[in-house]
Amino acid sequence: MKLNDMRIGTVGGTLCSIWVSFSFGDLLHTALMAAVGTAVSYTTSRILGKVGKRKRE
Repeated sequence: MKLNDMRIGTVGGTLCSIWVSFSFGDLLHTALMAAVGTAVSYTTSRILGKVGKRKRE
């Protein structure tokens, strides 16, 4: 067995063991939290931008 083959096998086994530890619910929860965080960040920056323009005028 070549060294490169061992590396590929090790990486493949590691990825498979990590993949099994994630559930669909965890992935869905993470995606939902990322979307909510993005929306809140965008809304906050827009509101602060409008407040800053009012103070300069």
